[in-house]
Amino acid sequence: MQNRVLMITGASSGIGAATARAASREGYKLILAARSTDKLTALAQELGPENVLTCALDVTNMAQQQAMVDQALEKFGRIDAVFANAGRGGSPGGFSSADHDAWRDMILTNIYGVGLTLQACLPALKRSKGHVLLTGSSAGRTTIPGSMYSATKWAVTGIGYNLREELRGTGMRVTLIEPGMVDTPFFDNPPEHALVDRDIANAVIYALSQPAHVDVNEILIRPTPPTD
Repeated sequence: MQNRVLMITGASSGIGAATARAASREGYKLILAARSTDKLTALAQELGPENVLTCALDVTNMAQQQAMVDQALEKFGRIDAVFANAGRGGSPGGFSSADHDAWRDMILTNIYGVGLTLQACLPALKRSKGHVLLTGSSAGRTTIPGSMYSATKWAVTGIGYNLREELRGTGMRVTLIEPGMVDTPFFDNPPEHALVDRDIANAVIYALSQPAHVDVNEILIRPTPPTD
């Protein structure tokens, strides 16, 4: 993995930041994108700024996404993998009374933003026969009453499957990373037995580390149920 280049959206905290740390230890050069400039800068200093490009961006803005790709190619010359990890949570109240404005922001980030990341990065990834990883969720594989968030993660699952078919025969790989409950800032009160962000980062590194003829399609990661 030495000198390979990995782009991570939603990189300033939680799963994104943990994955950046894990990938840095494996020798990756990194493009780290998020809305929070201060956190990105601190993370880059921790990992070694000579091997990190930080990009403050809104994933729902195509011009910003394209600018990120252009900067990455100028600095590193290639992109070998993209982890489309940026996402937002929902609003309580179910379909009856949730904040519909919060719905809009979440849907745009969790679905449209992923699509823009893919569209911006795919030309470079096709040249490198690269790897696309998407943060789905166990919520995208089950029924949760009243959850628009779950619906967006069902959509991410569909993006992963449909992208894999589009890229069939190109040598590229697509992996859905589907966490259960993780103790990150994403959740206000995660249960004591929740996963930690490093657990998900380890799954990403596992998928990335496989030889070119191995395509890890999905990794579903749930906490071990607590003992009685």
